[in-house]
Amino acid sequence: MGIFGALSTAVTGMRAQSFALENVSGNIANSQTIAFKRQDTSFVDLIPDAIPNKQVAGSVLANSRSTNSVQGDVQNASIGTYMAINGSGFFVVERPTGFNGNQPTFAGADLYSRRGDFSTDQNGYLVNGAGYYLKGISVDPATGNLTGSVPTLLQFSNSFLPAKPSTTIQYQANLPATPLTPNHDPTVPGSELLVPSLANYPGGDPTFAGTGIVDGGDVTRFLGDSISGGAITVYDATGTAVNVNLRWAKIGNSPDTWNLFYQTDTTPTAGSPAWQNANTDYTFVNGQMSPAVPSLTLTGVTVDGVALGDLDLQHGASGISQFADSNGTVKVNQLQQDGFPAGALESLAVNEKGRIVGTYSNGRSIDLAEVTLANFNGPDNLKRLDGGAFAETSGSGAPTYGASGTILGSSLESSNADIADEFTKLIVTQQAYSANTRVITTANQMVQDLLNTLR
Repeated sequence: MGIFGALSTAVTGMRAQSFALENVSGNIANSQTIAFKRQDTSFVDLIPDAIPNKQVAGSVLANSRSTNSVQGDVQNASIGTYMAINGSGFFVVERPTGFNGNQPTFAGADLYSRRGDFSTDQNGYLVNGAGYYLKGISVDPATGNLTGSVPTLLQFSNSFLPAKPSTTIQYQANLPATPLTPNHDPTVPGSELLVPSLANYPGGDPTFAGTGIVDGGDVTRFLGDSISGGAITVYDATGTAVNVNLRWAKIGNSPDTWNLFYQTDTTPTAGSPAWQNANTDYTFVNGQMSPAVPSLTLTGVTVDGVALGDLDLQHGASGISQFADSNGTVKVNQLQQDGFPAGALESLAVNEKGRIVGTYSNGRSIDLAEVTLANFNGPDNLKRLDGGAFAETSGSGAPTYGASGTILGSSLESSNADIADEFTKLIVTQQAYSANTRVITTANQMVQDLLNTLR
């Protein structure tokens, strides 16, 4: 029984080493496969039932041991929609069951993968190199908040991003203590002020009279008594771009008081409005506004016939200051607005927050979706599928969303199979297999010796 038992045990040893060789072969073959998870081999001894002093070493059984939780190296990639997971988690993906025309059809079964070489197909889906379609949660472009909690297939159309009219202008600046206006004369006290004289302004007093409108016939004098405060492009409801020019005029020295004007007509004529006073006094004490003017509303703004509506001018608590400036000009520290024209989607990329960002032809970058990462209590018990995908099993447990891993854009995870390590396994496996064949040869020789004794 011992010789024939040794033969049977050697056969199981050869079978186990053959199984191990198959795993080593697969690992080496997939050493360049994106996000491939190597299969290690675990050997289990099988001991026949016997009393302790009669037990033998027994035969062997080989099992696979997954390394789904072992991360591969992360490499940079030049494509913005490529992504890698740093840490735990799996992309939620789905594979189409077929195609109806050019449109894929799906059964709704979630699968999981760490293969992140996603790119857009002709229908706007993000598909990886193995044909799996990415799932995630859409983002409301207006608020930046997620629109749900369950991942769905991500599809991005080439539709236009609607225009957003300008409603708010963020404006911060420092006004010089003495504005060096074109009409300023150092020998004439007060020549830096906007002169409130009807003789200088036949169309009306631009500072104090009525609506505070500068007539087209008074533009030359007004420009000589004021300094530029910057210009900004804003947009109406249709996305039409309009330049809003700002000018500051100092109207008093005791205390220092300024008025802000914006241009309403770039080609005015006598008798028509050219500049509009914001009708707010900016009074300064020791360089700071007193009282503060954190914001004001420009009501019913119209520039060159384009109606912009009300514009909220935000300065902040101390955004407008008055300190000495040798140039006598306004130093604009911030001037930006919240509107933009319509634009077409040009490209997609993944940011550091795991969000897919769309870049549009109008220069806007909008968060469109967030990539969902799934986590499992037993990730190494997932069922392996073709193309680096995995399916849920009872051993892995149900997926939970919100894995602790982070998504790296323009990156790819490499295979976690190490060639040097696999070659070492290959040598050990070959030696073990060869040793088992020697057991069979030895057992055969012993049987031949036994048969020879009977002759």
